[in-house]
Amino acid sequence: MPWDIAVTKSGDLVYTDYADHTVNIVKGKNIDVQELIRLQQWKPVSVFFPSSGDLLLIMDSDDNKQTKVLRYSDYKENQSIQFNEKGQPLYSSDGNIKYIGIQYNRNRDICVSDCAAHSVVVVNKSGSMRFIYPQDGYSTTEQIFNPYGITTNSQGRILTADYNNDRIHILDQDGQFLRYIDNCDIKNPWGLCLDTKGNLIVAQNKSSKIKKISYSKPK
Repeated sequence: MPWDIAVTKSGDLVYTDYADHTVNIVKGKNIDVQELIRLQQWKPVSVFFPSSGDLLLIMDSDDNKQTKVLRYSDYKENQSIQFNEKGQPLYSSDGNIKYIGIQYNRNRDICVSDCAAHSVVVVNKSGSMRFIYPQDGYSTTEQIFNPYGITTNSQGRILTADYNNDRIHILDQDGQFLRYIDNCDIKNPWGLCLDTKGNLIVAQNKSSKIKKISYSKPK
């Protein structure tokens, strides 16, 4: 069951297989699929390749009661991020299958959109908590905040899809809300990424349509 995809610096496609507990790479024109990582008692969810060449992987425990981020170098685990300084889970652990997205910001923060927790969780490169958005711990939007896709831009802005409210939140790198993108007839935004020109690409869930948005960057 392919769950998430990412592209390596060399242009190869990597995908997580949730049901098979594996991370796989697709190489060459002949579509040569190779297994990179096989997990035990954990299921890979989202994957991302920072410019450093490391691999960031979000995973759920088999009972869906634990979630953590692992960093791999040369496909070998070298960092685990799961708890805050008080020993409390950083990410939702409610026993349900959930969507969690991951991104790496220009300041090397690791940004996670945790829809089950209705929040964006950001830690620094060492795994220490920086902030949770919304910072008041609850949503003041028309419907509850369910962040799905997440991406970052060249200015360190964090963009996350607000699925229920049909808009994109833009934050600065310290978690301060800047503005919404809500004037482009977006419906149920799910996946987000930026193209090489800085345009925002939005995958809309229910319509199965892709929208490209040229948004002005806040000063």
